[in-house]
Amino acid sequence: MIEKIHHGERLLAIIIPATFNEPGIHFCTQDDASQQIAFMRHPKGKEIVPHVHNPVDRHITDTQEVLIIRKGSLRVDFYTQEKEYLESRTLHEGDVILLIAGGHGFQAMADLEMIEVKQGPYVGEADKVRFERPVELAG
Repeated sequence: MIEKIHHGERLLAIIIPATFNEPGIHFCTQDDASQQIAFMRHPKGKEIVPHVHNPVDRHITDTQEVLIIRKGSLRVDFYTQEKEYLESRTLHEGDVILLIAGGHGFQAMADLEMIEVKQGPYVGEADKVRFERPVELAG
């Protein structure tokens, strides 16, 4: 089951667990989302027609991240845009998360290998505001 994490009406994240395996194409994001994510499962022999993508002017002001857990486990802590802690989830090998809005922090729960994908270009420290996690989440 694909999990969508909300704070009120605001979508914060989408988690695609490693166990999700429904056939076909499952777009998890709306067409107007600045980062698109889908799960696809096709039978042997299924063809996807060759294609190129047209240049399209896009104006993106948010930074969204996709994390792919290759090994280990990762606790993801969710925060409001105002830096208030909301809740946590633990991701495991093969899980994928799209971080859409709000704040987030991470704690490796086991030796961890993951891949991060996000919009660029990266603008260094101007790209984010760091803040302290609650004491109960430290360590």
